[in-house]
Parts: sequence; structure tokens; C-alpha cells
Amino acid sequence: MAGELVNLGAILECTFGTVPMTLIVESTVLADGPLAANIAASIPMDNIPSFVMCQSMANPSNATFAVTGVYAPCIPVTAPWAPGMPTILLEGMPALDSSSKCLCCWGGEITAVTVDTVELS
Repeated sequence: MAGELVNLGAILECTFGTVPMTLIVESTVLADGPLAANIAASIPMDNIPSFVMCQSMANPSNATFAVTGVYAPCIPVTAPWAPGMPTILLEGMPALDSSSKCLCCWGGEITAVTVDTVELS
């Protein structure tokens, strides 16, 4: 089954974030290809940047939203991406593909909405 590999520069969106951001990948490399991510590329601020403001009411920092009308800054608290591509390992972990999702503990779902297409089969 073919999938799209998620690489450095992929645009990420969070369902509770206010601004799409760019995935940061520092070390995983495919032969003759761009820096590619595996499912461990989910470290807040290292791989997944802030989506500027967090609109989730599950985020305790938004407790004052009703009074101030201002959302709290986004500071992602994430789990590894899932499911990944278990048939393609990068640094011993499944490669990150465009169908994978990363969950934030504040209820947000992070997805790669644009990727540099690298077809895998």
C-alpha cells in the first residue's frame, strides 16, 4: 500500500491551534531524499512547534477565557504519532506518513496537511 512520507517542512495543523506551523525534523534521512520523520518526531517545541494560541477549554490555562476573552498560548503536550508506517523503519521506528495523527493532551488532533510527496510502496 502506498503512502506519503512526512518530511521536514510539512505543514501541521492542530484542531485547537490558531496558526498552522511547520514540522521540524533534524536527523532522519532517506537515501537521495529529504529529511524524513518517524513517529517519534512528536517532541513539543523540538518537532512540533506552538500553534500560537490554544482554543481548547480542556487546557487549564484557558480557565480565564470567559473573563478575558483571550486564549492561552499554545504549548503542545503530545504523544507519539500513530499509526505510522510499520513496514518502513527510520532510526528503528515506523516512518511518519500523511495518514498519521498526533494527539495533544488538551484535546487537539495534529495532522500533516501538506507534505512533500515521496511515494512509498
